[in-house]
Amino acid sequence: MIRPMRIVFWIGMGLLLVAGFILFVYFGAFGHIPDEKELKSMQTEQASLVYSEDDAIIGKYFVENRIRVRWEELPEHLIQALIATEDKRFLDHSGLDFRSYFRVFFRTILLRDKSGGGGSTLTQQIVKNLYGRKEYRWLEMPINKTREAIIAARMETIYSKEELLQLYLNTVPFGEDIYGVETAALRFFNKPTRKLSIDESAVLVGMLKANTYFNPRMHPQRSIERRNRVLDLMANESYISQEKAEQLKQRPLGLQYENPEQEQQAGYFVYQVRKEAETLLKKKYPDVDLERDGLRIHTTLNYKLHLTVVDAARKHMQKMQGLLDQELKQSKGFERFKKEHPETHPDQLRQAWADHKALQAAVLITNPNTGAILSWQGGNDFKQFPYDLVRAKTQAASAFKPFLYATALESGFTPCDYLENKETIYEDYDDWAPRNFDGRSTPDSLVSLWAALSQSLNLPSIDLYFKLDKSDLKHSLKQFGFPYALYDNPSIALGAIEVSLYEMVRAYGVFATLGQRIEPYMIEKITDSDANVLYQHNVETEWTDISAETCAQMTALLQGVIQRGTGTRIRNTYHIQSDLAGKTGTASDYSNAWFMAYTPNLVLGVWSGARTQDVRFRSAHGTGSSLALPVLGDVLASIEKSTTMRQKYLRPFQLSEDYYTFADCPVYQLRDDRSFFERLFQPNPADKQPETAQPEPKQETEAPPKEESRIKRLLKDLFRR
Repeated sequence: MIRPMRIVFWIGMGLLLVAGFILFVYFGAFGHIPDEKELKSMQTEQASLVYSEDDAIIGKYFVENRIRVRWEELPEHLIQALIATEDKRFLDHSGLDFRSYFRVFFRTILLRDKSGGGGSTLTQQIVKNLYGRKEYRWLEMPINKTREAIIAARMETIYSKEELLQLYLNTVPFGEDIYGVETAALRFFNKPTRKLSIDESAVLVGMLKANTYFNPRMHPQRSIERRNRVLDLMANESYISQEKAEQLKQRPLGLQYENPEQEQQAGYFVYQVRKEAETLLKKKYPDVDLERDGLRIHTTLNYKLHLTVVDAARKHMQKMQGLLDQELKQSKGFERFKKEHPETHPDQLRQAWADHKALQAAVLITNPNTGAILSWQGGNDFKQFPYDLVRAKTQAASAFKPFLYATALESGFTPCDYLENKETIYEDYDDWAPRNFDGRSTPDSLVSLWAALSQSLNLPSIDLYFKLDKSDLKHSLKQFGFPYALYDNPSIALGAIEVSLYEMVRAYGVFATLGQRIEPYMIEKITDSDANVLYQHNVETEWTDISAETCAQMTALLQGVIQRGTGTRIRNTYHIQSDLAGKTGTASDYSNAWFMAYTPNLVLGVWSGARTQDVRFRSAHGTGSSLALPVLGDVLASIEKSTTMRQKYLRPFQLSEDYYTFADCPVYQLRDDRSFFERLFQPNPADKQPETAQPEPKQETEAPPKEESRIKRLLKDLFRR
């Protein structure tokens, strides 16, 4: 028979051991216990958010993907769902719920009823979320539970119930590497917490029991069942009526899943924003951490417009990739690539070849009046190809010619001046023998300056180069932002210079603004998590030495490129009606394709090609009007369809009619140094194509306007004299 005193003794010993154990934990024998001062100064790490101009979250920088939400942004029904489900006596206890402990001991432990639940209060769960649980060889669960209870009781003396609920909802994990209810609301319902409906709140609260098992994207039926259980618990606590609960149970999940980290539609831009933000904050706020301090970075990107750019670029590149693959197959491109990589495993070789031959499109769109970057797409896919082609320097080709012609106008030339259009061997430049893109030339006729630019003719551009003062050209190119240009080599007249898309868009902005050069920018404002402004952008304009008169005349000439030159596809295929000036560009070996365009409120640029010049078209598919222009054709068509964007971005130029009189000048003018009989009987080479000429690419250059008969031109020439 067991004596009562012995029972009392052993109970006393047990209590002493428990008390001693608790004291050991309390005084930090099993790890540091934060004191009151530490708990008061406690701050949770937050993700920094990147916002577009139209207020979409387009990116985050974080260690833990968490967005802090304020108490006033938490809907009452969310708080009610949480308390009813996780800790219905939360408002009455002081961090420790002894009734729950007894329930856990008898029901969950002794009776092994798993539905009995756990005994942790919301406050204890906060501690677990903030400090985690440590591993110990012995008594791991009792140590962690005791530690959490001690810290929870201490927190209850420091924070109000509202502050604890706010802290809980800002720290609780929802799976998928996201923390806090605001991040979860944006991820699963694409809305902030304050806009959640009752049933949506129930879905998120239901996930807390097992965030992967009840994930509404992965397991929708389980999520619905768990949501309905939460609604019943809310009804049991009289937060909603049972009738209301039954109505809400009939609703579908209504999931609107958004994961910008996974999709990364603006990945190139967000990466550039991070570098820019770190630079801007470094001097004044050296201790700010983008991954922990919950900054709000407000950018210039128009997300609606940018998504149009992304879609247009991907669709066109997919189409053109199929055509390039056919050419590479015919030219045995893969066989050559395989010989260059003899040691590579076949599976890896094919993947490497797929990456190597992939066509890329880089697009940059800005507002030239402010410099605001509206879209920045550095390639097809940021995850697969993180190298940003907006900043990459490639051969400018004919897209560079407008800056040569602008220099000419600044130097006194007019659109109705005439230039040589004959083939010449330049002995002083290693016997350089350039040709027009289509192989045609007119040695017995001169071509007007406006037509030479409109048709992107090479030979007249070179003639113009030699007629310009090189110091004027050097100065002009510097004004456009090309101080490194090799102005003393005639090949620059054909765009034999490596520039970036960023530089080209900035330079075309000088034409659009009638002489201002404004540096493109991407960050409007940076605030901390409490909305204090850390940085605010100020637009700084710089007037160049390029006159407004020259810029206006160039705009009229480049409108001619769209109306009757190499850019006519914008009108004929994409049916763009708005005023537009622009220029195509094609490298001589088809390795780089460009299309630049602008309105008074928009500058658009696209570059397209492969990452290496050995992968390229050998046909007119590689021209600027075929490979680059269609991307902006689709984008401009989308802008025109949107009343808001059309009115904002596609405004008319409103130039005087005097700037367009150049179109009355004949395209060709017979040379004055021919004899009378030569002019009478010798055919003008403008009337036929030389036998050695290359076939004219249908989409890069238009045929020159139809000329008058030889006799009629001669009579006009005679009477003009």
